[in-house]
Amino acid sequence: MRFIIRAQIPAEAGNRMVKDPNFLNDIEKHISNIKAEATYFFEAGGDRVMVFVADIPSADMIPAIAEPLFQKYSAKVEFHPVMVLDDLKKAIAKFGNK
Repeated sequence: MRFIIRAQIPAEAGNRMVKDPNFLNDIEKHISNIKAEATYFFEAGGDRVMVFVADIPSADMIPAIAEPLFQKYSAKVEFHPVMVLDDLKKAIAKFGNK
């Protein structure tokens, strides 16, 4: 199932993160490990935010995705299941337009 994984990093931890010379290599490795389809970086509420779009076929994969973000960046991590347009079409076809 496709998920949006949102990691919000508090300012203090984010300041340490961007000063770490290994940060870009570490985050590229994480992106590769989770096989992210897309990755975005932005600000929200004064914090740094990373968003990954990835397929998570089973729930037991969630800790492997979240723990590095919790431990390395003190991130608040959220998982949101999402659909593409084809998924929405299939879902609507199942209950019809009654």
